Amino acid sequence: MKAAVIVFPGSNCDRDLAEGFRLAGFEVSMVWHKDTSLPQGLDIIGIPGGFSFGDYLRCGAIAAQSPICQAVVEYANKGGHLLGFCNGFQILCETGLLPGVLMRNAGLKYVCRQQGLRVETADSPFTNALSKGAEITVPIAHHDGNFSADADLVARLRGEDRVAFSYIDNPNGSAGDIAGILSENRRILGMMPHPERACEAVHGNEDGRAVFKSLTESLALA
Repeated sequence: MKAAVIVFPGSNCDRDLAEGFRLAGFEVSMVWHKDTSLPQGLDIIGIPGGFSFGDYLRCGAIAAQSPICQAVVEYANKGGHLLGFCNGFQILCETGLLPGVLMRNAGLKYVCRQQGLRVETADSPFTNALSKGAEITVPIAHHDGNFSADADLVARLRGEDRVAFSYIDNPNGSAGDIAGILSENRRILGMMPHPERACEAVHGNEDGRAVFKSLTESLALA
């Protein structure tokens, strides 16, 4: 299986994400934001966390205009699998591949800690190795992680079973305690927490491996 990790100026979790994929058995290509095409035969694209372009304007807004993002959007529109963690989630929202927007944390402070999450659905390529209602612990590290959406969008995401993860103790004011969401076709996941930072014993916790394990099992059956 093949994965690509998109790298922007200011990305700082690109190698973490690549290692998460490799531990799950993926062959990984690193793709620079100025490239205009993607490697052939990809099974999934990952957009990493960090501070793309220094978080100027809205977080992820400049990255969403990078040359490679046109190819990423085309890949998604053809039914490809994507995931974005932290800044990657922000970029997915800025490209329009996921709804909502990530705003400044309600407390107006950067938060960095181990965070409890509740699994809201096991019906996705990213969560099928987990059980609905299960609780996992994954690191967070963000200043603009407040998922902002009106009541109708939150209700639609819940009604369509597109909330992947919720915060157990909301650290940033996100609407509906939402920590991660799925696209309409369920092939795109965006989440603020960092599963890639919880994949090995040295991390102190391996709960994040379940996201990559889910992908491996789903794509192997595809």
